[in-house]
Amino acid sequence: MSFSSDTLRGDKPQLDQLLSWLASYGKTKDNGVTRLLYSKEWQDAQLALYELMESYGLKAYFDDAGNLFGRIEGTEDSQATILTGSHVDSVVNGGRFDGAFGIVASLQAVSQLLSDHGPPKKTIEVVSLCEEEGSRFPLTFWGSGNITGVHDLKKTPPVRDAEGVGLEAAMHEAGFGKRMHPDPYRNDITCFLELHIEQGNVLERSGNSIGLVTDIVGQKRYTVTIKGASNHAGTTPMQNREDALAAASECIYYMTKEAKKTDPHLVATAGKMSVKPNVPNVIAESAEFTVDIRHHNEDLLEKFSHDLFAAFERISNQSEVKMAVSQWTNVKPVPLNADLKKLFAEEADALNISYQEMTSGAGHDSQVFGTYCPTMLVFVPSHKGISHSPLEWTNNEDLTSGCKLLTSALYQLAYE
Repeated sequence: MSFSSDTLRGDKPQLDQLLSWLASYGKTKDNGVTRLLYSKEWQDAQLALYELMESYGLKAYFDDAGNLFGRIEGTEDSQATILTGSHVDSVVNGGRFDGAFGIVASLQAVSQLLSDHGPPKKTIEVVSLCEEEGSRFPLTFWGSGNITGVHDLKKTPPVRDAEGVGLEAAMHEAGFGKRMHPDPYRNDITCFLELHIEQGNVLERSGNSIGLVTDIVGQKRYTVTIKGASNHAGTTPMQNREDALAAASECIYYMTKEAKKTDPHLVATAGKMSVKPNVPNVIAESAEFTVDIRHHNEDLLEKFSHDLFAAFERISNQSEVKMAVSQWTNVKPVPLNADLKKLFAEEADALNISYQEMTSGAGHDSQVFGTYCPTMLVFVPSHKGISHSPLEWTNNEDLTSGCKLLTSALYQLAYE
């Protein structure tokens, strides 16, 4: 499907038309989107966006990781680049707004500025980042990571997808990683702006149209394994048991209770559990569960985690079971740029758009860019907080408000 098809009518399609059009690349039977890194659907979407960028008057090009850019050269400063956009990949059977909104809103904003004011003084590039979700391969931020140096295209990780296809092989099959395009690493980006759906229900509950993100939370993830002893459920007295599941349940209850008491922005989740032998009339010999802890203050995050596992150890000793903890994620919190936040707040006031400051509980490409250059992440509401689902939805009024705010901020940064 091409941009010139009947899917888009009129010279300047609206945001909802563009989102429906982009969602057609990877559309699932229940109106979701599956668009995985380097897949055919991903390739078709990136090529369609390439054509769209060119039709809007931007100079489109790919880097060697598969990130797509649309460039408008600055008339006074062509070396430094203002970058705006988001990721084009999706989760399996995800929604049509996640990532895609940031791309099409950036395109609409830059197109409007070009139409109203001509070329900017400073260079603007719209980016469709190749990967953020980690849905096909067990790695994340392959797009922004290659731009910022977190990942290195020359040292492609030896990871494989569910079908056994390696990352490097998939990249080569899609036409990237062969030095036919510019190297993805950049040192000319002066700031990164990302417009994104909230993927939570804070904005909808408050009634505000915009969330200005001050911090992206740090994340710590662990696997906790508790070993006890299997025995008969009917003949083993309670005081003689080494019950792994009971101990795990006490740990999870304690974690939930303490998280609620500690700080309203702290979240702690036990999202996955496996029990052996997992039989109704047998005491569990082992229970394994995950722990996911998030907060935007690094000191609080560290202290809560330290105290939590000390408590887990006490519970295990009292229950006469053995515990082992393995940490597999340790991402530090990222504060976003205060000057950019101030700019967006001023522009929102001028446009009479309601907003609030908030933290982001999920990781985004802004988390990677935030340690590399001044970065701003801006949220629009998600209906009922639903995301990563075909039911993902944001109303057109809020989409438009987000796009108007981005347009106004880009004008201040690139034209003034």
